[in-house]
Amino acid sequence: MAEVTERSRWELAAESTVVKLRWFGVIVGYILVQTRTGLHDPWAVRAFLALGAGYAALDLAFWMKGRVILKDWPLLVSLLESVFIALLCYHDTGLDSPFRWYYLLSLICSSITNVAAVAWWTLGFHTVSLLGLAWVLEATGQPLHVPMLTVTIMAWVTWASSSLAGLLRAAGEEFARLNGELAATREDLERRVEERTSALRASQARVIQQEKMAAFGLLAAGIAHEVGNPLAALSSLVQMLQRRGPDAYTAAKLELAGRQLQRIERTVRELVDFSRPASDNLGRVRLAEVVEEALGIAKYYQRTKQRSITTAIPAELPTVTAVRDHLTQVVLNLVLNAIDASEDQGTVRLAACVEGPWLVLSVEDDGRGIAPGDRGRLFQPFFTTKPHGTGLGLFVSRQILEDVAGQLDYCSEPGQGSTFFVRIPLDHAANGREAPPIPAVPPYLAALSIPVAAVGIELEEEAISR
Repeated sequence: MAEVTERSRWELAAESTVVKLRWFGVIVGYILVQTRTGLHDPWAVRAFLALGAGYAALDLAFWMKGRVILKDWPLLVSLLESVFIALLCYHDTGLDSPFRWYYLLSLICSSITNVAAVAWWTLGFHTVSLLGLAWVLEATGQPLHVPMLTVTIMAWVTWASSSLAGLLRAAGEEFARLNGELAATREDLERRVEERTSALRASQARVIQQEKMAAFGLLAAGIAHEVGNPLAALSSLVQMLQRRGPDAYTAAKLELAGRQLQRIERTVRELVDFSRPASDNLGRVRLAEVVEEALGIAKYYQRTKQRSITTAIPAELPTVTAVRDHLTQVVLNLVLNAIDASEDQGTVRLAACVEGPWLVLSVEDDGRGIAPGDRGRLFQPFFTTKPHGTGLGLFVSRQILEDVAGQLDYCSEPGQGSTFFVRIPLDHAANGREAPPIPAVPPYLAALSIPVAAVGIELEEEAISR
């Protein structure tokens, strides 16, 4: 397509020169008729010049519309020009007519607009035309001068003009090729810059997310430390009071206070565990443990208590190679999104199974679904529809999974909820790194009946009565 376009540009540029040459010949011809005497038939010459002016006007009109007149019939044009010039010379002064130099203009035009073969065919037509004119003039008794010099000059002009036009045409084609390579190189550079910019934007987004998580972890660690000290003192006081043998009513209340203090201690321990520095070690991970850890964090989200969260994670699922803390972050992001997407008293379901070479975890909600206009930007950094969101959860989650050759996709229908699918390859040598041996299945996981029944996650709300 680029070659065709460049050829069309050359043809139009050459036609521009040809149009100017033809109008130059018409104007000079009228000047010659008006300023000279001794013509055989001046009115015939004027008539033929008028015919030439009409053809030049038609040629100009075609050129102004971006077309070339009789483009597919160059030899016909050359033949008509040979007859036209011979008639001009015949009605002017014969072989010594200045119109014979129109042959040179015709040869130059043919060389510019056509290939060399057409130019040489044109020379043949003009030679026959000139010799035919000489034969006719000899029959009428006009003195005959052998037109060998004119033929020689025409041959030289044909060679020179066709060679020059060929060089210009070759230079134009080379220039077009270089322009094409330059355009391809520019597009490749723009693509690479876009890729690097996207990668940089992705890295910046992940750094921002990590910094926010690190700041939150420091805050959680500080809260746990500040709460832990008075909590230890209160727990000691309750134990001291219990050892003094109080009455039944007081003993019941102290036992209730002790249980609530234990709940607070568990929460503090979970905050401390959550605030520890994230590990980047690639290892064998059990999905049930990851889901349990993520839900243990999600239960403190204020909107969780109005939702029912159920899981169906078989304990015998094979392990996968991943960074445990990163996979926990992925599950936590999806669970929190599902909670935000669902209404009060809504349900969030987590299920896992093996599908071919993948371990698949699905997180389903019964919320409002994803609007069609938002789906194209769903995994872009900083895109969010939540007033309190950062727009990094899904983006970072997909990046984490792609780091271990995993996938994150979804299906959604407006008004019918959404389901996100986490696909992790079962190949234990992901990313070419050796994974550590699989630890024994913890007793509490072996005793779980998760494959049979769904487990509800609810916050314990126990009132302390006086």
